[in-house]
Amino acid sequence: MITNLGSTGERPGRRSADWFGTDDVNGFLHRSWMKNQGHPDRMFDGRPVIGIAQTFSDLAPCNGHFRELAEFVKRGVYEAGGFPVEFPVMSLGETIVRPTTMLYRNLAAMDVEESIRANPVDGVVLLCGCDKTTPSLLMGAASVDLPTIVLSGGPMLTGSFRGQPLGSGTDVFRMSEDVRAGRMSRDEFRDAESCMSRSAGHCNTMGTASTMASVVESLGMSLPHNAAIPAADSRRRVLAHETGARIVAMVAEDLRMSQVLTRQAFENAITVNAAIAGSTNAIMHLLALAGRIEVPLVLDDFDRIGADVPALVDLKPSGRFLMEDFFEAGGLPGLMATIAERLHLDIATVAGTVRDRIAAAPVWNRDVIRHVDDPVAAAPALAVLRGNLAPEGAVIKVSAASPELLDHRGPAVVVDSMEELYARFDDPDADIPVDAVLVLRNAGPKGYPGMPELGNLPLPKRLLEAGVRDMVRISDARMSGTAFGTVVLHVSPESAVGGPLALLRDGDVVHLDVHNRLLHAELDDEEWERRRLAWRPPTLEERGYVGLYRRHVQQAHLGADFDFLRGTRGDEVRGDNH
Repeated sequence: MITNLGSTGERPGRRSADWFGTDDVNGFLHRSWMKNQGHPDRMFDGRPVIGIAQTFSDLAPCNGHFRELAEFVKRGVYEAGGFPVEFPVMSLGETIVRPTTMLYRNLAAMDVEESIRANPVDGVVLLCGCDKTTPSLLMGAASVDLPTIVLSGGPMLTGSFRGQPLGSGTDVFRMSEDVRAGRMSRDEFRDAESCMSRSAGHCNTMGTASTMASVVESLGMSLPHNAAIPAADSRRRVLAHETGARIVAMVAEDLRMSQVLTRQAFENAITVNAAIAGSTNAIMHLLALAGRIEVPLVLDDFDRIGADVPALVDLKPSGRFLMEDFFEAGGLPGLMATIAERLHLDIATVAGTVRDRIAAAPVWNRDVIRHVDDPVAAAPALAVLRGNLAPEGAVIKVSAASPELLDHRGPAVVVDSMEELYARFDDPDADIPVDAVLVLRNAGPKGYPGMPELGNLPLPKRLLEAGVRDMVRISDARMSGTAFGTVVLHVSPESAVGGPLALLRDGDVVHLDVHNRLLHAELDDEEWERRRLAWRPPTLEERGYVGLYRRHVQQAHLGADFDFLRGTRGDEVRGDNH
């Protein structure tokens, strides 16, 4: 059964030939040790080796079904004549990892980049699901720039509690505030846990996971309908099979990430993110990805490109429905067909042009995917703010905010940590006025570290009990894509490096004016300068990975990637291992 190799038949120029296509001691070692897993000799005959970047983990519940999905990817690879090899990369469980998965996004991206480059793979399938696995895998793969395709895990099925649908994340925040206000008991809150997460998959709201899956599809990095097929739907398995088959063809075509991730593709993604009222986190991740693939992209592009794009997808937290409804209504192809005149249609994707993918895409339910003249929320869904509180920018999800607070002036109530916040906000005697602007600082990339999703600050308990449902909140943190409220995020530069939030004091009057894109503290230049001279930087931990992170992470308006990882290094790796 074992034939004399002689010439292995490896095709010239294929990366895997450097490992499996030689007759020296290294070729012997590479092939022989792979054969101990049961691979027949013909698997080394020159067929493309397809890496499957696996982010399964029991500690990443969104990705808990990925071992099964990988098997369907392998079927497609085998069918198309490839050799699939599954390999693990760092998996980040958004619901579990402390202090925040954003701290480890760049570390996971480094793992992906080095794992791809160091191994004999000709093309890569990225298995993405939970929030940070999508951007980290894309960022790492972009730095290598091989033929690459994404398979997302899909959203969980719709949960129900007492006859009402539950949106993961969004309804958690709502019910939590109801408990604090005394409108819901803790036993009822506990009962809702088992009702919400009723299948494998990521959040079924238009949170960060669903947003990033939609961004992936709008960038052209996945097959159609990747964004919305539920995780438990058999069509997700079919998509996995087709994804495996397609990556083999992409290797034959030498269709690399850099040919798909063009400036026009990023503009499409920004437009789609506005139309789906997507997570503000997409801004951070797209900026970081663009830096890796060397596409010029800046924060103001999100405001300029999305300024006149209304929110058309009626999903929580900005609307009523959930991802299962979105899929049945036509999914992302239907949404993109609805806004086709705003998109670059003749650019490449991993399979055909954008025009090819959406040409016959139907919309079955216009309550879920609205017409442009009947939006969920008027443009813009997202806005970029500037002013003396955010000289490098800040962002707000307008579609999830209270309209009456979009032009608001009020006194600042400033806290330096969540511990201080709870102690102060839960005090029944706390003198916090209803028009106050709540400010959290020390929650940026360096200061926390890692920008936690704390931006949707809980409201003062006394005001909650009085019926207040929203207040203006400002921080250098991020916010869960499932959250809602009039929340200003990603204030840059952050307070820990001396940004203006560090100088703000209780009682300072803050003016938020979304229409004019303004975030301003009513202080004169002399007062700012006095406070700046008196400010002292906090003492920050410098040990291990956290120290590396703090020394090299960039500010939010640049995507919070490491400064030394911007740009594409390519796929070449030198030196024998024996």
